[in-house]
Amino acid sequence: MNLVHVLPVGKVDGSLLRDLCAALPRSLPVACEILPAELDPTPTYHIERQQYHSSEILRRMQAHLRPEDWRLLGVAEVDLYIPILKYVFGEAQMGGPCALVSFHRLRQEFYGLDRDDTLLSQRLLKESVHELGHTLDLHHCHDYHCAMASAHAVEWIDLREVTLCDSCESQVRLKVAAPGM
Repeated sequence: MNLVHVLPVGKVDGSLLRDLCAALPRSLPVACEILPAELDPTPTYHIERQQYHSSEILRRMQAHLRPEDWRLLGVAEVDLYIPILKYVFGEAQMGGPCALVSFHRLRQEFYGLDRDDTLLSQRLLKESVHELGHTLDLHHCHDYHCAMASAHAVEWIDLREVTLCDSCESQVRLKVAAPGM
């Protein structure tokens, strides 16, 4: 079974990571382990935006890859951006080994609402499946229920399922079975 290693990016609640690792194998044909290391996101902070550059974090994640790793999923609490967007929920290397998600804007408290840990865990799982899908060369899906559907607001994430549509699922099964993927 292909192993997804979860890398905390900064200080991340261990129970949130454990819940994510327990849930990922129900959505993708993978096993999951949390790495004992932690990646410091501080060097990627851009003071003018008061956010962290997700592409720079992805680049820094490369140092944590080992030859036997299948996929590396960074999980962060910090607010992420790429230069052409105000924010991103995550980013991945298309067809590459690294993906990154942030739960900063997935928390209800970010929107002035009451804390909801169950909803946060569900959103984090959906974003993780989405970004890991990009590492398997999956593009955004037109089925808004599919985990690979595009989401530019948290409400669109809530519409997604934690699983892939039949079309995306069949593509993943072929790629996961292929050597080197």
